[in-house]
Amino acid sequence: MIEFINGKVSYIDTEYIVIDVNGIGYLVYCANPFSFQKNEGESITIYTYQHVREDALKLFGFHNRDERRLFEKLLQVSGIGPKGALAILASGAPERVVQAIEEEDEKFLVKFPGVGKKTARQIILDLKGKLPEWMPSLLDHDGQPVDEAGHKRFAGNKELDEAMEALKALGYVDKEINRALPVLKEKDMTTDGYIKEALKLMLKV
Repeated sequence: MIEFINGKVSYIDTEYIVIDVNGIGYLVYCANPFSFQKNEGESITIYTYQHVREDALKLFGFHNRDERRLFEKLLQVSGIGPKGALAILASGAPERVVQAIEEEDEKFLVKFPGVGKKTARQIILDLKGKLPEWMPSLLDHDGQPVDEAGHKRFAGNKELDEAMEALKALGYVDKEINRALPVLKEKDMTTDGYIKEALKLMLKV
């Protein structure tokens, strides 16, 4: 395993960069090769992953070890190969990818090339709760999504999150809100719709 390569960026292509190390050019595939444009001609350290197959031996490069670890985690998902993992990392925001996984945000994940609903669901099933080192502020001690104030979030449902915060701002406490939650979770509504429905449910008790 090659941990990293230190050398000059001598060439940039749409899929890879070439690092010149004492006259030897290492071809390194990257999520976004043009992110190294500012380093062209300069000496850099690029962290690598060596992918070995019967018919190929390839090096993949990353700006840092965290990015490489996420790449390795994605490779563990059924249906995700090196090309697909790179396409996901090409977003340039690994922490946003992790947030989408933790919040079960399939709509965000299917935006990536080669990721359909089935693969997005597989990514969530395989990796949710296994990536706390990237987004510790978004998880509680049980590994469940929380907001910046430490309140539980509802995976993939921004409108319900907003409605819960609005109800708390109106003076309702968690005990009251929780009585309405089982019904609200089964509905697909706007933020205002959730608030109105929650008020009806709470007034019935």
